[in-house]
Amino acid sequence: MYELFLGLRYLKAKRKQRFISVITIISVLGVMVGVMALVVVLSVMNGFRSDLMSKILGVNSHVLVLNLSGTFSGYQQVAEKVKKMDGVVAVTPFVYTQVMLNHSGRVSGAVLRGVDPGSAARVVSFDKMIKEGTLSSLGESEKGTPAIIIGSELAKQIGAGTGSLVTVISPEGKLTPLGRTPNTQKFRVTAIFDSGMYEYDASMVYISLSQAQRFLALGDNVTGLELKVKEVYQSDIIAKKIQKKLGYPYWTKDWKLMNRSLFSALKLEKLTMFIILTMIVLVGALNIISTLVMVVMEKTRDVAILRAMGASARSIMGIFMFQGILVGVIGTVTGLCSGLGLCQLLSKYQFINLPADVYYISKLPVQVSVSDVSIVAGAAVVISFLATLYPAWYASRLNPVESFRYE
Repeated sequence: MYELFLGLRYLKAKRKQRFISVITIISVLGVMVGVMALVVVLSVMNGFRSDLMSKILGVNSHVLVLNLSGTFSGYQQVAEKVKKMDGVVAVTPFVYTQVMLNHSGRVSGAVLRGVDPGSAARVVSFDKMIKEGTLSSLGESEKGTPAIIIGSELAKQIGAGTGSLVTVISPEGKLTPLGRTPNTQKFRVTAIFDSGMYEYDASMVYISLSQAQRFLALGDNVTGLELKVKEVYQSDIIAKKIQKKLGYPYWTKDWKLMNRSLFSALKLEKLTMFIILTMIVLVGALNIISTLVMVVMEKTRDVAILRAMGASARSIMGIFMFQGILVGVIGTVTGLCSGLGLCQLLSKYQFINLPADVYYISKLPVQVSVSDVSIVAGAAVVISFLATLYPAWYASRLNPVESFRYE
């Protein structure tokens, strides 16, 4: 293929064509920087999304089974039905309500969750969250005082630590001859958890399921069931199957539905960044166009000789298309290598620090996606190919007679 041979030869500039060679190098650098920026930014955004999802799923379950009437009894039979369904790994009951915590006069609102210490750890990653104490301590009581686990930020707000006595106040209260009065009870802090999410650490407390039922006078009722599924991204499909099997009045919701707005915003931001950073690749493509136009003007006499020797317009077009595509491929390959290398450095050495008091993370998370890298490489090569069309078409339309007229 003499077209490829001539395309490679035209990339090697002679002494009087050094300026064209410099523009070619700038074109390669333009494509390389664009591809490198795309790979790094998309990998960091993937890492951020993955880290955020792991922290959310560390506190929340994959699927919730609830009842339209509120709390319900007979949850053991419902749990047995759900366990037998395909894709369900573990099930645990829970109680959910809003309370107030008081410690030495410092009061803060909180979300109280009653969990079963025996089965909750199979659904929610308590082992990774709890920094002081253990989940099993919820089943213990000291001098008749039940145990409670609170978040690290909430502990700072009310000045409590492990061993502290806190008063839990339920606004629902209890009915007395004098009217409805708030229900209060003292708990001892036996553990502190840190999920990495400020919203959860500043507002979540855990007590045992049996103690929550007694404190809220629920009897044997629970708020719902928490489920862990085998395929996290299939949680919405499994949730629909469970709702269909259980029927009215049960309904389900999964983690995607509960965090839909957050992950939709992250997806939109990722798409926006891809479009913006693709502009850098377009700058490199414009340099490819200018390089090829200058090469065509410089090689007008060569093109005329080739046409006079019998070369077709398609072959002439192929020469300059090969040259432009080669510039794009070299820029894409070097950009991929540079981007993947920078991602490796970021994940290994973590030399970019973030203020932990502002962001929930202190290091940049990096997760390279094969699909994203493939899309970036494909987009860069396609843009480079499109940039060669006009200069190559212009070269194929040159008239040999006009080129030789003034020779």
